[in-house]
Amino acid sequence: MNEHPPEPPAQLSGRARGRPAGRRAGDRTTHNRILEAARQRFAQGTYAATTIRAIAADADVNPALVLHYFGSKRDLFAATLRLPLHVRDRITTLVRTDPASAGEHVARLFLQTWQDPTTRAPLAAMVRSVFSDQDAADALSRFLSTHMIGPLVAASGRDRPELRISLIVGHLIGLAIGRHIVAVSPLADVETEHLIACVAPVVQHYLTGELPDTARAVDGR
Repeated sequence: MNEHPPEPPAQLSGRARGRPAGRRAGDRTTHNRILEAARQRFAQGTYAATTIRAIAADADVNPALVLHYFGSKRDLFAATLRLPLHVRDRITTLVRTDPASAGEHVARLFLQTWQDPTTRAPLAAMVRSVFSDQDAADALSRFLSTHMIGPLVAASGRDRPELRISLIVGHLIGLAIGRHIVAVSPLADVETEHLIACVAPVVQHYLTGELPDTARAVDGR
């Protein structure tokens, strides 16, 4: 008598059904459900107040599964900020093919993301978390440096990439805080296109311009 009857067709592995090896469709669905639950939780509260257990409950999964997919709360927070891959690729391509206007494209993407009602509130909540939690600040900085600005600076091929990255990240975060968190006037009220025109040359200089060397900057020559 066969003690191990064959699996029913519905339970066959992805490889047996002809699906390529790798993450299964169900795994990706669960991953995305956790990510969306985390976005909602971080947007509604603060980083410190948001727990893995609450995110897991919203996603209807075990808390251990959240850590399985994302490793830690800090990494999950960083993942909620990440730009879609096709957007990052498009910007990096623009730096290579149209380096003279890369600053405008970066400024436009950043500011328009804040203008979009569907992303403005979550972004604002996440930036507010930076003021109260070092993990959140580290995650935001790492996201901008590694996933948004870093590839652009690398594509430009310019010198001192780490300094360029930190200059752009600092400028964009400061701009977001002044315009959308503190609401400094008239920065908070100026038209987006006008602000892009003001900011783009600065970002462009950080990306591709000549930076003063340390000795000359100190001596003032």
